[in-house]
Amino acid sequence: MRGFWLTLLLTAAALAGAQSPTPAGPPWRMLNSGTTAGLRGVFSVDGAVAWVSGTGGTVLETSDGGEHWRKCAVPDAISDGATLDFRGVRAWDARTALVMASGPGTKSRLYKTVDGCKTWKLVFGNPDQDGFWDAFSASGDKISILGDPVAGSFTMEDSEDGGRRWKSEKLPPSLRSEGAFAASNSALFADWKDGIELFGTGGPGGVRIFTRCDPCTKRPFDRDRWFVQPLPVFGRGESAGIFSVAGRLSGAARRSGPSAVYVAVGGDYSKPDEAGAAAYSRKWLGWTASAQPPHGYRSSVQWSKVLHAWIAAGTNGSDISRDEGKTWQPVDDGNWNALSLPFVVGPRGRIARLNPAAFRSGEPGGSEDSAKPAPAR
Repeated sequence: MRGFWLTLLLTAAALAGAQSPTPAGPPWRMLNSGTTAGLRGVFSVDGAVAWVSGTGGTVLETSDGGEHWRKCAVPDAISDGATLDFRGVRAWDARTALVMASGPGTKSRLYKTVDGCKTWKLVFGNPDQDGFWDAFSASGDKISILGDPVAGSFTMEDSEDGGRRWKSEKLPPSLRSEGAFAASNSALFADWKDGIELFGTGGPGGVRIFTRCDPCTKRPFDRDRWFVQPLPVFGRGESAGIFSVAGRLSGAARRSGPSAVYVAVGGDYSKPDEAGAAAYSRKWLGWTASAQPPHGYRSSVQWSKVLHAWIAAGTNGSDISRDEGKTWQPVDDGNWNALSLPFVVGPRGRIARLNPAAFRSGEPGGSEDSAKPAPAR
């Protein structure tokens, strides 16, 4: 009889072990970047090819999904390239990319490589001595660069031919001390296929979101190219506001505009551990505050096709929303600056790759020691 019960217990234990899920690991798999630079720009071309940019003239490229990162030549290395802070990067393949430096006046520049970052060519420099570039977007030959207010309004530099010719746009007046944030090159969101552009701002005078919809014919777009909406949910302050805006488009433009979901995230970068702020919109003319915001300041947000959810990241971790931005749940406590899924980057050379298996297991949590971030402008 004793043997019967022992056999039964051993069989049950074996079955339980067979049914237990294999640990899926952390939500982000750390990669070796080979640098200690502060990383703020990242762009994934296809999950295998990706580009990263940061402080000290740093630009990196991978062609094997992040297993190995190649350090690129420093643009304008002979003069002052090593002093540039590359906050944004956009790429087409392993050979062709644009990087944007953010800084006062002439420290804001746009460079291009067509030979896999062996050499760089200066495409455009900030024409405003009092300006500061915050974000840029590029697709095909079209490029748009968003800059902080000069002479009372935000600046927008546009090119339709890959950067050979440029046109400056006139935008609505800015508020007192209002600005955009260059923390992750995602304060500006543009999808020219559907004719939609948005960018978020911040400052002591309030937080606003600017929207332009070229195919729209309904008011208020028939009165002004750019429509401005206040978003008080994000709070006020020199270091507070919207840091990232993203959209999930249907690709089906109508007379009233494209069908889409938009999400904006932010908070106060000087208080990263306080509850963050987030809002969502389905019609861009009305924004709703998230009922449960991210668990800290967030500088980047993006839709994940793999997870069918939104991911937001910031200096005290990342969060996920599976209900179009209405509620957010913590994912990890790492120190991050910018997203271009499946990659996330942060200070001191931190790069990681999304681990979808951790989310499928229902255990996306995990934590790491978080270095305190350098202030983001």
